[in-house]
Amino acid sequence: MATIRLEDLHKSFDDFVAVRNSNLTIESGSFFVLLGPSGCGKTTTLRMIAGLEMPTSGRILLDDDDVTFQRAAKRDIAFVFQLFALYPHMNVRKNLAYPLKCQGMPKLEIEARIAEVAALLRIEGILNHSVGRLAGGDRQRVALGRAIVRRPRAFLMDEPLGTLDAEFRDLMREELRQLHDRIGATTVYVTHDQVEAMSMGDGIAVMNRGEILQAGTPDEIYFNPSSMFVAGFIGSPPMNFLAGQGPLAPDSGGLQVNGAAVPIPHLADGIGHETVVLGARPEHVRLADDGPLRGNVYGIEYMGARQILTVDTTAGRMRVRAPHDARVAVGETVGLAFQTDALVVFDGASEQAVARLPQEGAHG
Repeated sequence: MATIRLEDLHKSFDDFVAVRNSNLTIESGSFFVLLGPSGCGKTTTLRMIAGLEMPTSGRILLDDDDVTFQRAAKRDIAFVFQLFALYPHMNVRKNLAYPLKCQGMPKLEIEARIAEVAALLRIEGILNHSVGRLAGGDRQRVALGRAIVRRPRAFLMDEPLGTLDAEFRDLMREELRQLHDRIGATTVYVTHDQVEAMSMGDGIAVMNRGEILQAGTPDEIYFNPSSMFVAGFIGSPPMNFLAGQGPLAPDSGGLQVNGAAVPIPHLADGIGHETVVLGARPEHVRLADDGPLRGNVYGIEYMGARQILTVDTTAGRMRVRAPHDARVAVGETVGLAFQTDALVVFDGASEQAVARLPQEGAHG
């Protein structure tokens, strides 16, 4: 296991900045996710940690070892790619053995490690099978096994579930997390899928345009987004945004939204921003006849235990997570109220959060 530290890590390709002065600490033994849209710099960051890409400036440390310009083979890190990268002319056993043979490991020790990893991944029955004949889930297990068998200081995974269908992806997501918990090795995992990030990660760094916008636990990222981009990227459906009128004085009764005052208890001291945006997660909006906001139901998505309502209001389109038995119809006029201690206020100009939420309020 290793603690991974990035210090002012920067990578440019001619005039294009892929990663901009990133600072990040990934604790030893954690499962950490680099999350963001395509082209945000997450894979380039991972490749620099692996030694497959050299930074333009900055430092990479594994524990206290500066490995910034060290060759990949010297870093003792295992990389799992999206496209398995297995040897098709070898069976499963030989694929697992290959990296150990390259290290000059004795045959008996190689066999012992293969047996250990095969039991861990439940692939004992396919050790003598050709990898070309395996299903996608089994091939992914073999690719993981070839990384695990080396017992590296850290595992780096670049969207390893991206090529699997939905059913296999859900299964492998659970298995990957359970595997990490059993091994306890430091894992850095790249994905654009926020559901994967939230369900698997001990920590998440949200990236966009080469920058780390926010790093923290899934709870912190979800309930206390640092910016409108983070708030909109995380969550399904994502956070609702409503334009508000500032500044907010301590005795004003609340933030003015669509002519109504919405109290913001965690901003009791007021805010001085002239343009503000109110952020509300769909589960923090409820149907209420006396709600400060009214609108017409545009669409209904029935999800079993709940339904997602899309409501057109004069303040903008809202998504509401309602109980499954809420009696509403498309075209009906409804009132909306907010769980006020869980709202986020952003500066309309910079799109940065004005204040952080109390966690007990956020979970209310």
